[in-house]
Amino acid sequence: MTEASAPVHRGTRLSRSARRAQLLLAARDVFAAHGYHAAAMDDIAERAGVSKPVLYQHFPGKLELYRALLTTYADELVDRVEQAIARTTDNEERVHAAVAAYFDFVAGEGKAYRLVFESDLRGEPEAAAVVDGATRRCIDSVAAAVTTDAGLDSARARLLAVGLVGLSQVAAQYWLDADQVVPRDEAVALMSSLAWRGLAGFPLIHG
Repeated sequence: MTEASAPVHRGTRLSRSARRAQLLLAARDVFAAHGYHAAAMDDIAERAGVSKPVLYQHFPGKLELYRALLTTYADELVDRVEQAIARTTDNEERVHAAVAAYFDFVAGEGKAYRLVFESDLRGEPEAAAVVDGATRRCIDSVAAAVTTDAGLDSARARLLAVGLVGLSQVAAQYWLDADQVVPRDEAVALMSSLAWRGLAGFPLIHG
């Protein structure tokens, strides 16, 4: 999904998948601007340039629309982390890539990041399950690499993975809130260096 969305003129014919993607972009903009509770389906339809009946053809209600949006971006974040881990077998590069995945998600999808991690709907069980599931899948990916390469048992590897994911998430969120004053590459280098100096203490036993 692209960072900015523009309303499509009413009457424009799109495929079902293209229309769904367009509606999700419009919903993202409205939810990010107003929060879940203050956002209205009327506003989302207007932003998308469609009638409310068209919007309801794709999503039966605001909650279903929000869950679909949340799932889309949570899956995107997980994909970024998994691809970062799989891209190399060098542990230091893996740490850098995993940290960078969070910063890139924030840099490219700041609105989406806020929807996933700063939603005013986090107390809703199904929404919380989506976010918690995404975090767990990121941890699983990192833990599997740590278990293999550092020779740790699953419990210790998972604890390290929780630390790396937590560090990446919190640092990236702070970086976004601080208006990205530190350049992206420098921020990633700082945080990956911090993480690597800890993980490097565990020897590579599978070359």
